[in-house]
Amino acid sequence: MPVTAGYDVGGAHLKVARIEDGRVVAVRVIAMPLWRGLQALDAALADARALTSDARLHAATMTAELTEIFDSRAAGVTEVSSALERTHDSGLRIFMGLKGFGTAAQARENHVSVGSANFLATAQLIAQKQPRSLLIDMGSTTTDVVACDRPQGLSDAERLQTGELVYTGFTRTPVPSVTTRAALAGQWQTLARDAFATMADVRRVIGELPDHIDLHDTADGRGKSVAESLVRLSRGFGRDGEMRHLDVWRSAAACIREAQLRSVHDGALQVLSRPGPSIACVVVAGIGAVAGEDVARRLELPCRRFGDIVEANDSCRDDATAHAAAVAVGLLADAAG
Repeated sequence: MPVTAGYDVGGAHLKVARIEDGRVVAVRVIAMPLWRGLQALDAALADARALTSDARLHAATMTAELTEIFDSRAAGVTEVSSALERTHDSGLRIFMGLKGFGTAAQARENHVSVGSANFLATAQLIAQKQPRSLLIDMGSTTTDVVACDRPQGLSDAERLQTGELVYTGFTRTPVPSVTTRAALAGQWQTLARDAFATMADVRRVIGELPDHIDLHDTADGRGKSVAESLVRLSRGFGRDGEMRHLDVWRSAAACIREAQLRSVHDGALQVLSRPGPSIACVVVAGIGAVAGEDVARRLELPCRRFGDIVEANDSCRDDATAHAAAVAVGLLADAAG
């Protein structure tokens, strides 16, 4: 049975998909704090071998080249592709965006095409499966908003201009980078511009963050209970939050979440404002797919989850949605042979 493995190598997570006979049968995410050193990548790839050791093809895309341990994006692509090459000495294919797949050596020569191209793998697959779709893929750190049949920007710099990259995520984004004020007990209040809390804390206080979603340490290194998240969130308001006032704080957290959703909605409106073929559907992906669904409702467009438009076992459809780029790059490479 031919097996293909797809990898999305990020700066915080390694996402891995296993594909058998063109069907997604397993998807896994591994915490990988790459900012602590390249050993995190080597450890994550070793951990993934239980899922991928018998694969004939290993297809990878990346955003890890942005990590601050690298002096430049080119250096990042070189180091990450070399680590992949060490682990998979045969059958390795690295996604180079519009140039298709190449060897590790070719990837190092075309680092501009390789870096942060994971969104394009997802968009290309959706364009095949569900034409005239708008992708909204909210990950832990960023959100991609892409008209899949006609992506505009290719680099992060270009996509930040076009609205296709909204630098806000479901869990790891610090609260004051989402908004510098929020409503609390009937009054607007300016927030401290310090990384006391993240959007994971906001969503835990609201009660909408599943335990398995946030895999990294909190901003203060303490626990992930609602009470501990409330302490971090309230500190940004210059206060000490108490659980007996949880309903008040939930309203404040909802105000912050709304500011984040509006920024994604704004990106979508900018993308949709360009002349060209009309968009008929939104396809949502990422651990924040639920936020994408909210934006789709605001756009008054039909919505589908990424895991429902690919061939996948029912047991891993949700994970395929959450980690779409790993699935997409694997399926594209599998089809290419």
